[in-house]
Amino acid sequence: MPSLLALLTIMTGLVDSVSFLELGNVFVANMTGNIIFLGLGLGGSGTEIMLAALSTGFFCAGAVVGGRVAFPRPAHRGRLLGAATAVQAVALAAAAVIVANLGHRSGSGRLATIAVLAISMGWQYAIVRRLEVPDLRTVVVTTTLTALVGERGQHGAALARRGLSIAALLLGAAIGALLIRHVSVSAPLWCAAVLLVVVAVASFLAARRPDARNWA
Repeated sequence: MPSLLALLTIMTGLVDSVSFLELGNVFVANMTGNIIFLGLGLGGSGTEIMLAALSTGFFCAGAVVGGRVAFPRPAHRGRLLGAATAVQAVALAAAAVIVANLGHRSGSGRLATIAVLAISMGWQYAIVRRLEVPDLRTVVVTTTLTALVGERGQHGAALARRGLSIAALLLGAAIGALLIRHVSVSAPLWCAAVLLVVVAVASFLAARRPDARNWA
């Protein structure tokens, strides 16, 4: 489970690199940043708040569906993760198609891309919370970073999970920036969709193993 959630964390970095660098200084996964942007705008700083409000609203919608509606009684954590990431892969592919065909600088293309990405990331975070894996929340690392540097007596497994989570988000954002610069704006989204497919397949395969009940 930790290795699969690390892949989802890399995917988060890829997606937020597109949203922040190309969609108008907005996050679709890091809601802490969006709340700050909303506050700055409301305080008269000149920061545009429409995009942050749009992203935050759709993130919340995705979280509601992922946390309260979807897969109410999954038979296995692997099946839950597999089904959730398969659905999200479709959303990421749709966002990539929107960027490639409608553009992303302004107008309906940008708004649609933000909405699709934000709702998919809210969905992901709600599902990940249901899995209850310590230190690997995939879209936030503030608590993880604080625990890594501020707690005493950490055992090796906790240190590894926390370091992996932070490194994965850093790696995803760096790869996303490179892909945007040297390939295309939609390239990080396609890459993210591929990672989601990998996670979905691996999760379903793990759920079929004889020792699947002990999978963690």
